Amino acid sequence: MSVTRRGVRDMAVVALAAGMVFSATACSKDSGGDGSADGKVTITLQYFGSPGFDQAVADFQAKNPNIKVDAQNMGQLKDYQPKLVQWLATGKGAGDVVMLEEGPLQGYLQDHKNFANLLDLGAAELESSFLPYKWANGFTADKKKLVGLGTDVGGLAMCYRSDLFAKAGFPTARDEVSKLWPTWEAYAAKGAEFKAKNTGATWIDSATSIMQPYIMQNSDTWFYDTSNKFIGDTNPVVKTAWNFGLKLGADGLTSKLTRWAPDWDASFKKSAFATVPCPAWMTGAIAERAGDENKGKWDIADIPGGSGNWGGSYLAIPEQSTKKKQAFELLKYLTGKEGSLANFKEKGNMPSNVQALDDPQFKDSTNAYFSNAPTGVIFGTSVKQLKPIYLGPKHQQLWENIFEPQMQAAEQGKSTSDAAWDKAVQDGKKLAEG
Repeated sequence: MSVTRRGVRDMAVVALAAGMVFSATACSKDSGGDGSADGKVTITLQYFGSPGFDQAVADFQAKNPNIKVDAQNMGQLKDYQPKLVQWLATGKGAGDVVMLEEGPLQGYLQDHKNFANLLDLGAAELESSFLPYKWANGFTADKKKLVGLGTDVGGLAMCYRSDLFAKAGFPTARDEVSKLWPTWEAYAAKGAEFKAKNTGATWIDSATSIMQPYIMQNSDTWFYDTSNKFIGDTNPVVKTAWNFGLKLGADGLTSKLTRWAPDWDASFKKSAFATVPCPAWMTGAIAERAGDENKGKWDIADIPGGSGNWGGSYLAIPEQSTKKKQAFELLKYLTGKEGSLANFKEKGNMPSNVQALDDPQFKDSTNAYFSNAPTGVIFGTSVKQLKPIYLGPKHQQLWENIFEPQMQAAEQGKSTSDAAWDKAVQDGKKLAEG
């Protein structure tokens, strides 16, 4: 997760009656004249989650002493997204640079009037710096407007608790662990073996954790086809993933947790489960929640099925910003090589910037929290060959507000799988076609 750099300011000379001459920052809509008392232009950066921007922002400010960055962590995506929608609609409140997760981005690409065209600010020269699909996915359908530049990508792996594996009599070395589950079926079978060992932990946190990696590996669409027709009810991969995840729950292999809820957060310190599908950005989330006492107990192996992508974000500039030039400099820096590497080192978020991916700081990197796992190799092996699936305009709402809650209800015994599926499909059609 990332954004970028520098700044230009116009100065006006103001002669006072006493003959004294002072310089003041001129205010113009695009040159960013909102100066502070110390003569700096303040750029507001709004983001969610754990993108690892702290060091990158500090480095940017050191290189650009005339710009001050007001970095605002807006909490989790589910808390931030409704606020951003309101700010964009009212024309006030949004930062100069805002983070967009790949799901909500699809809607903004359909209705993009509230965002600046980054091509107008000089972004065209940056195309070769990004993974091709990450660059392409920031454009509107007509390819005339670039709404966002990519921060991270979610190259997939499987994070696991080596101490719980040892307790179950399983191998703990990551290469050997990877061999346990070449397929998702093998993963489920190994989970049944783990359950029989009575370690006090379940195999996985939630049935819903299966959905994204399974679908991303096995389909090029999810809830929509490429003409934006709702196909959530007819895409066979979606229902297969739904059934697979809920069978894990029915077989007692999941902790039946609601991801990103307080009980899910607390479960990491309680050693509640042994594995969790793990995009690169998840390593930072796990370390934050599991705490120092669990450092070295986690490790990283290959994901069943071999590869895939889960998530990733973009940085954009709202049209309401009066400091677009300075905002673009910040955006460029955060999504550039230096900023991306700083983000990776701070929180483990995998760069979409190819210069950063090719740099030894990423390629040769290890993660001390995860038993010095070679994260650069694990997450970087296939990411350059990844092909994204088409998500569609209301993907995030369909998943987070409809399908995921219904799946959780079925997993937690509040509904049956069939009833939950029918409800999700019914509500999903209304949302997608409304």
